[in-house]
Amino acid sequence: MASKDFILASGSPQRHQLLTQIGLEPKQIVPADIDEHALAKEMPLPYIRRIAKAKAIAVAALHPNQNILSADTVIVVGQKIIQKSPDAATQTLVMRTLSGRTHRVITSVCLIDKNGKLSQRTVTTKIVMKHLTEAEIKTYIESNEWQGVAGYKIEGLLAGYVKRIIGSYTSVVGLPLYEAKNMLNSAGVY
Repeated sequence: MASKDFILASGSPQRHQLLTQIGLEPKQIVPADIDEHALAKEMPLPYIRRIAKAKAIAVAALHPNQNILSADTVIVVGQKIIQKSPDAATQTLVMRTLSGRTHRVITSVCLIDKNGKLSQRTVTTKIVMKHLTEAEIKTYIESNEWQGVAGYKIEGLLAGYVKRIIGSYTSVVGLPLYEAKNMLNSAGVY
């Protein structure tokens, strides 16, 4: 597959795979090196939009006059942002929090085109999770699928625990393809 005229500002293998799945192979992958901590009292929607935008801006500064696509995804329970768990004990608490609840997965996509024009789209998807038994939680923790991601990977073992997805599946994986493709197309990337 020939690469397309954009840089993916993300080291996420899931985002790269989603893009190549629809024929959009980035010409380069440059993960953004930014501080992703939430600000004091920052709500989920402003947080995710700020982080996606900051990633695009950071990579655009290193690669001027290029199309830069970035994204960030968070899991939200109520107004609480679920961050990457540092260890199995923390992830066990996350799984207990998600068990039997409906939560949101929010992904924000940002594109800075070659002319410096910034566009951004944010997609919220609801996930209805079954009540998880302690054995199911233990099995998921032992799989190590949760490592390096915020909350979980929907495309793995956890898929068997999701009762319903209301919204964009690809957004939950890490990149809403409809929005990303249209943003790239509007910048002349086909």
